[in-house]
Amino acid sequence: MSSGRGTGVLVCIALFKLVKAVTLIALGVGALSLLHHSDAFETLRRVTRELGVNPNHRIVNQTIAKVSGLDHKKLEEVGAGTFVYAAVFLTEGTGLLLRKRWAEYLTIVVTASFIPFEIYEMVHKPSALKAVGIIVNALIVIYLVLRLRKERKESAAEAARA
Repeated sequence: MSSGRGTGVLVCIALFKLVKAVTLIALGVGALSLLHHSDAFETLRRVTRELGVNPNHRIVNQTIAKVSGLDHKKLEEVGAGTFVYAAVFLTEGTGLLLRKRWAEYLTIVVTASFIPFEIYEMVHKPSALKAVGIIVNALIVIYLVLRLRKERKESAAEAARA
């Protein structure tokens, strides 16, 4: 990449992707660890208390009830699925930190591909958090597309001067 401009934003996007990856890895490990506990509901309540989260909060309690109600096959699928997504986010984040152009293209494709699903989810179950997620992902795609276009124009201008 030719220019150092905008690398702060690029680093922020990379860190965002890496935080998502770490979160997904934690969720995957958590899902797989529930396979070895006979009372998943109580295990999840204990873990949330240890993390300093109130397990009696309505949303937390609903989430615990949903997750603890999953059978072994579903827990394995959730665990494996989160690791796959985490690998993608790790690849994006690492590539962006290393300022690799392929990572910018990968991030555009992956991030843009999630937006229709996020919109679908938003239409069926609206929430402020989902709206923020859609906006953040759209801004990431727009920023990276504009950044790549600008770099392409700068490269073409440099080549014309040479």
